[in-house]
Amino acid sequence: MLEIKNLTKKFGDFTALDNVSLDLGPGLFGLLGPNGAGKSTLMRTLATLQAPTSGTVTFNGTDITVDPDVVRRALGYLPQDFGVYPRMSALQLLEHIAVLKGITNKVERKGQVETLLQMVNLWTHRTASVSTFSGGMRQRFGVAQALLGDPELIIVDEPTAGLDPLERQRFLDILSRAGDDKIIILSTHIIEDVRDLCNDVGVMGDGKLVARNEPEELVRQIDGRVFTKTVTTDEEVDALKASLQVLSTRRIRGNTVVTVLSDGPVSDGWEARDVMLEDAYFANLNGFMSGGVRRAA
Repeated sequence: MLEIKNLTKKFGDFTALDNVSLDLGPGLFGLLGPNGAGKSTLMRTLATLQAPTSGTVTFNGTDITVDPDVVRRALGYLPQDFGVYPRMSALQLLEHIAVLKGITNKVERKGQVETLLQMVNLWTHRTASVSTFSGGMRQRFGVAQALLGDPELIIVDEPTAGLDPLERQRFLDILSRAGDDKIIILSTHIIEDVRDLCNDVGVMGDGKLVARNEPEELVRQIDGRVFTKTVTTDEEVDALKASLQVLSTRRIRGNTVVTVLSDGPVSDGWEARDVMLEDAYFANLNGFMSGGVRRAA
């Protein structure tokens, strides 16, 4: 169990995390939010790469700020960016990381390294230097190192960035299978991935946790209240933003499709459409919803 209580992180006068509280058990937890919302700060704090300004984080009953090794021994972490040794092959580097993670049995270590390289589709490139890998290949290597040692807690920050659709689906399948008995925190900008994978999702904005619930419950809360209209000028878009709860605008073939949240059709020309998790995300992020954070049932 991972328990986060009133977690705050400040950098000078800037508050990156503002009184965040979460309790997480085994399963996939999707973390959504725009750039600068505090997601990476939260994950770096949970990975013990930085200490909180205030608040506590306990993992299986132990305060990780007092004993960070208790979570480090159980952690698989994939940050947005990571460095590699320039002259080591994928096989050598993954084995080196396995040693650092405490996998001392040579047979076990060899088996894990080979299995993971095959799992992320890098086996044929195992003798190549990781520093020569493309962005997508390096990301796949990062996935492999995060899964070394069968970690109890896995934190992945934008894990599918740079992956083609087939590789992305392969990685999401791996996460889905692992989520049965591990705590997995998945931060991503691909919102519908969260709807497909996660039974629990949180939305962050300005360092705060502004919503938490099951994805389908977040969608249900605005079912029948999402309407769209196509307009042709920027002036029309500005007028709608000033008078309505605009969820998003999207430029399509020279026109702009405006999506709003409303209890009923605003006027002629608006059409109801099926609700996506993206709509619920924007509704909560923009402060259009009441009720705040609720634990998924």
